[in-house]
Amino acid sequence: MKNSHSRLADFTTDPRVLVIAAIAIIVGTAGVAAAVILLHLIELATNIAYFGRFSFGSVDLQQSPFGLWTVLIPVGGSLIIGLIARYGSEKIRGHGIPEAIEAILLGRSRLDAKVAILKPLSSAIAIGTGGPFGAEGPIIMTGGAIGSLIAQALPVSDNERKTLLVAGAAAGMTAVFGTPIAAIMLAVELLLFEWSPRSFIPVAVAAIVAAVERSLLGMPAPLFPFSGSVAVTVPGLGGWVLIGILAGLLSGLLTQLVYACEDGFLKLPLHWMWWPLIGGLVVGLGGLVDPHALGVGYDNIAGMLQGNVVAKTALLLLVVKAIIWSVALGSGTSGGVLAPLLIMGGAMGAALAGFLPDAPPGFWPLLAMASTMGGTMRSPLTATFFAVELTGNTHVLLPLITACGTAHAVTVLTMKRSILTEKIARRGHHIVREYRIDPFALRRVNEVMTSTVESVPASMTLHAAAAFLTSPTTTHPSFPVVDGQHRVMGVIDPPAILRWRRAGKHRKSTLGELLAGSKIAVAYPDEYLEALADRLATVNIAHLPVISRKDERLVGYIGWKDLMRVRAKVQSEDRHRAALFGKKAPAVSQH
Repeated sequence: MKNSHSRLADFTTDPRVLVIAAIAIIVGTAGVAAAVILLHLIELATNIAYFGRFSFGSVDLQQSPFGLWTVLIPVGGSLIIGLIARYGSEKIRGHGIPEAIEAILLGRSRLDAKVAILKPLSSAIAIGTGGPFGAEGPIIMTGGAIGSLIAQALPVSDNERKTLLVAGAAAGMTAVFGTPIAAIMLAVELLLFEWSPRSFIPVAVAAIVAAVERSLLGMPAPLFPFSGSVAVTVPGLGGWVLIGILAGLLSGLLTQLVYACEDGFLKLPLHWMWWPLIGGLVVGLGGLVDPHALGVGYDNIAGMLQGNVVAKTALLLLVVKAIIWSVALGSGTSGGVLAPLLIMGGAMGAALAGFLPDAPPGFWPLLAMASTMGGTMRSPLTATFFAVELTGNTHVLLPLITACGTAHAVTVLTMKRSILTEKIARRGHHIVREYRIDPFALRRVNEVMTSTVESVPASMTLHAAAAFLTSPTTTHPSFPVVDGQHRVMGVIDPPAILRWRRAGKHRKSTLGELLAGSKIAVAYPDEYLEALADRLATVNIAHLPVISRKDERLVGYIGWKDLMRVRAKVQSEDRHRAALFGKKAPAVSQH
């Protein structure tokens, strides 16, 4: 066998990644097209619902001529959403990202054409009729569906299909916000569940293509320019950390509020198709209290970053937006969470700005926006880069990562799951979002194998082998068979003896004769356990003899139990702490 060291490298990616990257160019372009269509559909739906005209122009909902009757507009839109969900596809319900994660992890990254068509349509109706949502969740789902559909038409593996699905999602997010780096980071932190060139390169290609194409279409970047900067001071650092803590607490509150509303709807004696109607009514009433809480609310984000929102107005916006967003999302309508999180976090920052250290107008809302997003989605790097790209301001990078990291710490320590994974958990699926190196990739066979091996000679007869294996003094289920030079000829166990007996082999046949010409699966002392585990699974056996590469003599024996001890050792390293000079502290329980 060729020395395994010749195949070892930092990454396992091969030139096939270039083919997938080329396909990702097409996926990225399709994602941009879907994003542009969705944004225009939202404008069209808003004009039809609030002004009764067929137009794609931007409008102010407060200027609607329908007065108090606007309360019913979200109700009408929600009724349409319920009908689409029931008779079209139930997968349009919700904010899109959990559905994309579920498809990646559980559905072999397969999404159907209905989702690609109905998700943007339903989201445009929901947002256009006043729904307090963003367009990013639906376009992530739509872009992912497009990537999946393109991949399903091509001869690709499940992993490659997943990559193209995520590439479409990243392209859609980039097209809406002009944030390619944040889109790539979202893929890494949330969607791919791996960190490798085979997935990173195509996703990056799709995001870059989307960024270039949106620029060619004249779409603005940065979307919300902010030029303020702050000096790095100790009081300032305290403010950054405080905003992160408060954003983390707000993240937990919003998450609990959404799922409390969802639990409340589950108790209603109504079919889920009618739930959005109730949510729409709450949205309509909330719009009477504060019209700024309706729709995507990008003007709110711009106003807060410019320092044009006073504390009282910000506090009202925060309360109303939180209520109508939670109820509407809990009712199962279609819409995103990212823009609402930015608005609610920014409103908290604007309300607290007067109590925090001096900073340029819009600075504290910006930090609160990003950290609320990062804490709620548990994606601190995505939130940090998203805020930088959204504003075009790299001078606030340190405050942003401080606040986002703090919010992340608060939510991780206070909540088991995020707003995105809770929905999946409620469907019976547990997700772990921690990336770790497989311990099998770090340890070699000679570190865990049994070096003192009990073997049987090739001269032993079949009858003697049967008596040996069934003897009460025999303590192992299988034994390697060796010749006079201590080279392995095979492995015997009770099933092998039974097969030979049933095949009519003579009881005086030697094991050497019975094993002659048979293919032997072996392990080598210097190979890594990762390859060994794959081999054990492939040949479907529990033990392998370990032989020297030099002379092929038996030097050890290894099995599944040895591999499990490696994992037990890793767990022990997590649970036990060593004090200075090696004094061991008590074990730390893991929950």
